[in-house]
Amino acid sequence: MKKKNFVTLVMSTVGGLLFALGMCMGLIPEWNALKQGVAVGVVGAVILLATVLVRRKMDGKPMIVLNGKTVGITLFGILGAVVFGVGMCMVMVWDMLIWGIAVGIVGIVLLLCLFPVIKGIK
Repeated sequence: MKKKNFVTLVMSTVGGLLFALGMCMGLIPEWNALKQGVAVGVVGAVILLATVLVRRKMDGKPMIVLNGKTVGITLFGILGAVVFGVGMCMVMVWDMLIWGIAVGIVGIVLLLCLFPVIKGIK
């Protein structure tokens, strides 16, 4: 295993676990840990962002190139994730099974559309 793959594996695992634990701490009312959950989730998100930057540095690429395409793709990805999350909330929190599944599928389709937008169709 190459060094850059191992570093990416460790950082993304730690960041993902902290982010998921923070989400659980914030969203499970029995835990009464909203503030602590937000803090842990932010730490996880920062580690995940640092993972992207470290990986790009190890690949010899520029850190982040901000142009219209990058901003548009990022906003499109956020939109897809939010729509998918709303669908999950509709099913698990608001007891709207059918509509929640439909909204979740729309979110999945939006996220799948990121592949041709980023890589292009050849």
